[in-house]
Amino acid sequence: MTLDTSPDKPAPVRTVSRAVESWIARLGSIWIEGQIAQLTRRPGAGLVFLTLRDTEADMSLTVTCLPRVLESCVPPLAEGQRVVVHAKAEMFTGRGTLAFRAAEIRPVGLGELLAQLEQRKNLLAAEGLFDTSRKKSLPFLPGVVGLICGRGSDAERDVVENARRRWPGVRFEIREVAVQGVRAVSEVSAAVRDLDSRPEVEVIVITRGGGSVEDLLPFSDEGLVRTVSACGTPVVSAIGHEKDAPLLDLVADVRASTPTDAARKIVPDMVEQIRIVSELRARADRVMRSRVDQSTAWLEGIRHRPVLADPVVLVTARHQDLGTLITRSRRALEHRLVRTHDDIDHLRARVRTLSPAATLERGYAVVQTPDGSVVRAASEVAAGVVVRIRLSEGEFQARRE
Repeated sequence: MTLDTSPDKPAPVRTVSRAVESWIARLGSIWIEGQIAQLTRRPGAGLVFLTLRDTEADMSLTVTCLPRVLESCVPPLAEGQRVVVHAKAEMFTGRGTLAFRAAEIRPVGLGELLAQLEQRKNLLAAEGLFDTSRKKSLPFLPGVVGLICGRGSDAERDVVENARRRWPGVRFEIREVAVQGVRAVSEVSAAVRDLDSRPEVEVIVITRGGGSVEDLLPFSDEGLVRTVSACGTPVVSAIGHEKDAPLLDLVADVRASTPTDAARKIVPDMVEQIRIVSELRARADRVMRSRVDQSTAWLEGIRHRPVLADPVVLVTARHQDLGTLITRSRRALEHRLVRTHDDIDHLRARVRTLSPAATLERGYAVVQTPDGSVVRAASEVAAGVVVRIRLSEGEFQARRE
């Protein structure tokens, strides 16, 4: 049915309300899943009011039911619990509000929750949000630690006190938020974005104490997981105890088993660092002393060597060698001269023996014609020819008759 209206012929509020009521009545009953954000049960009232919140978006619906419907739930329902509601939409024309009248409410069991978490885990893992390559390393000594925790919680005290016990100078930027219930996801996500936007914050710790699977569901929320994944600052997850494993542990850069363990991971132990520095100084001292001792021993060995004990020893040794070489050279030269002198005497004797002068000394003479030819026969000299007669000592001329 469509209302026929115009500026000149508007429909009164009652008509519009009744029309909307008629349209909504045609929807029939449907099954709705959500988280109980608020449960209002007034004594003596005929209806119980529930605010059903979507866990993935900032949306909610109003649900009403008879007290007997609520009382039939075992265990009793509480705020923050996930439920499945079979309800029919109805319009309250008097107030102009929309609500859903629940005929049956079923709490979502642990098995269903775990199955949903496993499905969500596989989906996010397929997108690579849990990959090791995305993990950022923690700074050795952060200047400021961002801490997201419950208001006045033991987890906050555990992180702060243990961290300051390890490193007294550590500073915290604390954001106290709801860590359970319908506002937990939105408040924790907002705190993460706020701390991530501050450049002085070098690491963010998200912590809370232990609890049931239902209590820790906000830390497996897909929106929160994606917010932490997009965070540029390293994030440490310290949710519950060792056995608790929300999806936040998988997307965080570092997982701490407890809030106390988170304090050990984000700051070093000052006593331990002092001990390490002392050991390094002692080791460096030993190394330097060892090197000095080795160098001293080396210098002592060098200093006691003959060359340094008596620097002239090399010159003396070379001087002696040079004297020996000079003596050997002199002897060799003298020996060579003696042999050469003997050779000359022998040659002189041989030359003298073979020389014509030696023959002349024995009384022989050499006769030469005027042209210098030696006369070997008398027939070679004609009569009247003057010849030259050479003796051992002197010479004279003679004429042949």
